[in-house]
Amino acid sequence: MKIFCVGRNYADHAKELGNAIPDEPVIFMKPKSALLQPHTPFYYPEFTNELHYEVELVLRVSKNGKYIQDKFANKYYDAITVGIDFTARDIQAELKEKGLPWEKAKAWDNSAVIGKWVPFASLKNKNDINFGLYKNKELVQQGNSKSMLHNFDSLVSYISNYFSINIGDLIFTGTPAGVGEVVVGDELEGFMEQESLFTLEVK
Repeated sequence: MKIFCVGRNYADHAKELGNAIPDEPVIFMKPKSALLQPHTPFYYPEFTNELHYEVELVLRVSKNGKYIQDKFANKYYDAITVGIDFTARDIQAELKEKGLPWEKAKAWDNSAVIGKWVPFASLKNKNDINFGLYKNKELVQQGNSKSMLHNFDSLVSYISNYFSINIGDLIFTGTPAGVGEVVVGDELEGFMEQESLFTLEVK
């Protein structure tokens, strides 16, 4: 199982971090060990002093493929949820300043959280999905899939040009504006179309 992540897929998020808006998807990966398993506590990692949440829509790959055309891409995923791409922002800043890869800031154990899966067949319009994140009952992030620079199908197609995608792979599709810091004791809740799909306490 592979975890693909898309960076800077919402213009407002790219701007809030002072990043250029890319012409093509920014792709990075997390290992299987990054996925927080169900009913497993989430602990604040010891190596960072600035842990940020980034809520995202997450696709579940349902078919093996390679070099997939946009027009066929929708046949390769069957469910969606919300998740968090946790980021050690201080570590990331140090690495970016040195021109080094981001894995230490993004791909550590349990840095990827996902919620309950929702079948795409139950959604009215995959290009108009509202989602967001509450921190301690306060809305801190809110986005809509129509604001993505690269939609689901184009992401699947693009990724498949470089990597085979396989059943069970996950695609984190990018975060909207509003990312911010969490501390021990914070409670996070991810939702999609008013339905709560996960809750998490930072320990």
